[in-house]
Amino acid sequence: MKKTVSPSAVKGRIKAPASKSMTQRAIAAALLSEGETTVLNPSFCNDSLAAMGLAEGLGATVKRNRDELKISGGKELRVKRLDCGESGLAIRMFSPIAALHPEEIIISGTGSLRTRPMTMIEDALRQFGVQCNSSSGLLPLTIKGPLPGGDCEIDGSISSQLLTGLLMALPAAGMDSTVRVMDLKSRPYIDMTLQVLEKFGIKAINDHYSKFLIPGNQKYRACSFEVESDWSGGAFLLVAGAIAGEVTVDGLRPDSRQSDKAILTALDKAGARMSVREKSVTAYKSDLKAFEFDSTESPDLFPPLVVLSACCSGISGIKGAHRLVHKESNRSEALVEEFGRLGIKVEVSGDYMLVTGGPIQGGEVTSHNDHRIAMALATAALRAYNKVTIHDPGCIGKSYPEFFEDLVKLGVIVYD
Repeated sequence: MKKTVSPSAVKGRIKAPASKSMTQRAIAAALLSEGETTVLNPSFCNDSLAAMGLAEGLGATVKRNRDELKISGGKELRVKRLDCGESGLAIRMFSPIAALHPEEIIISGTGSLRTRPMTMIEDALRQFGVQCNSSSGLLPLTIKGPLPGGDCEIDGSISSQLLTGLLMALPAAGMDSTVRVMDLKSRPYIDMTLQVLEKFGIKAINDHYSKFLIPGNQKYRACSFEVESDWSGGAFLLVAGAIAGEVTVDGLRPDSRQSDKAILTALDKAGARMSVREKSVTAYKSDLKAFEFDSTESPDLFPPLVVLSACCSGISGIKGAHRLVHKESNRSEALVEEFGRLGIKVEVSGDYMLVTGGPIQGGEVTSHNDHRIAMALATAALRAYNKVTIHDPGCIGKSYPEFFEDLVKLGVIVYD
């Protein structure tokens, strides 16, 4: 499968996709709740669908409508083999939740998730006395609870997602718990988790992001939860406007706790003209200059930032490259390789990714089966001198299945 994107000017208005991160958290909370939760504006991307399947397997009833989910919580295990698809958040969040059950449960995944390290989950759950075994550090995981609560210490330097899973599961455990976290990265994602917990009536005390105190025996309360739009997907649309025309992205909340809201800061540093309103942002084509930006807390912004940098005069520096290794691809290597094929020099120096702006050539590139790489290459094609053909673009279904359709609505020429 492939998609070809022609150099194009963009103009129009698009609603940002729903946040898959917030959707998955809401599904997990609804699973643990008594009663029926309504999730409004959910994401139906592949990662969200995987979370729905996990919730059903762990005892929830999920009814899918066009613009909402009706989820009735449940504690009766339906299946003992669960599939996370390719979702890193799903495996790290639902493993502690699965550990609440006394039965042995096997959790697997597909694609790149099968090569991502699982020892952090194994080590954390064992500290609570849960039986947890990986396959030489990889999937599948075999878990046998119950998770009683207690104390543990985890490393947060690679990902905050395991902490999210513990914060979700431990309130339902019998004992009070303390989780100590070393070198926590992506703190805004923990803010999102705490926001969801508060909405569902759960208390967790955040002690400067280094220690979390979680009372046990809490009850999740079913509620109506509206998923906000996704700054991660919206970032590509805003960059498209800044380099190739004018794009208004609806649904983006400037008061959001999502870490990728930082795209506004990066665009400003690059000299992009913007109009920020209560629930929308417009980016206009501008003369762009090289910039420096710390993306350690928002590593998913690297792909759209590389596109932005490619269209700037000079050499831009993006900090946080060490966060890119264990993604759907080795995202650092993928960006260097594929943008090199388009004539853009991208190199990694220590923890910085350095991008030399210049003319973008056309050509044949590949997604590395990474949704954000595919979207970055398609966005870069808007400013290329010739068409860009992207191999294996179907991976966008992981987070933003309508991405190419939305480009077409903005006036981009896309064909198979």
